[in-house]
Amino acid sequence: MIRATVAALLLSTCGAQATMTPLAMCALRPVFTEDFKTLAIAPHTLADGARWTAHTPWNGDFGDAAFVDPGVGGPFGRDAEGLTITARRDAAGHWTSGLIAAGDATGTGPGVRYGYFEARMKLPPGPGTWPAFWLGTHIVNGDTTPSVELDAIEYYGHNTGGFQSGWHVWPGDKGPGGLHWNKVPADSLTTAFHNYGVRVAPDVTTFYLDRQPVWEIPTPPQHTRPLYPLVNLALGSGYPITDTPNPSVLRVAYVHVYELVPGPCR
Repeated sequence: MIRATVAALLLSTCGAQATMTPLAMCALRPVFTEDFKTLAIAPHTLADGARWTAHTPWNGDFGDAAFVDPGVGGPFGRDAEGLTITARRDAAGHWTSGLIAAGDATGTGPGVRYGYFEARMKLPPGPGTWPAFWLGTHIVNGDTTPSVELDAIEYYGHNTGGFQSGWHVWPGDKGPGGLHWNKVPADSLTTAFHNYGVRVAPDVTTFYLDRQPVWEIPTPPQHTRPLYPLVNLALGSGYPITDTPNPSVLRVAYVHVYELVPGPCR
């Protein structure tokens, strides 16, 4: 079994890391703490105690496995380590899987414009898997002004030596943005839990692996709304799923959201 340390995982140069923003937890205030002691997932609406929905609020599900609702035989479960999201192929060859979003189409849900967002996850091995922890912004009542998406991690199971982080400006992925490939030792993300985080400040957005900075980019001016977290186990992303393990399981220990606190650490 690979026992990957932070030092081993961060293969970017020491000089590049030294110029990035270190993570100061003392400058953060928790606003959403999800440790998955229970499953509070609803199909589409955050009501009656639900903390998550099982589809994107804008009805934009994606990938080669259908995201399905919670329930008996569904993709969501719990074990001693937290949430499990399972992708399965049925006898007819159809794949199903799961997504959770801490927001719905009414604009309900926790979120902050500037803060730190973190998920602790163990990724599923095998080609064709496409797990992600990412952030979206509420789009309500047909608002067509630009919105943003941040990908703390997108992982492509055929390439175990890294993961992608990104900033997107929608519609049309226009305006400032970017993608970055973060190198790690092969198989290190599927054999142990790791923390994937992103800190959004007015001037700069910093991406972290195990709370160490791996990439930094100026915060686009189109970022004007609160952000909320999403986690999913999709399949495909243009890559074959013929050899994807059945089942494949994404394990999520927690998802935490913090708001930036003005002023120096106390």
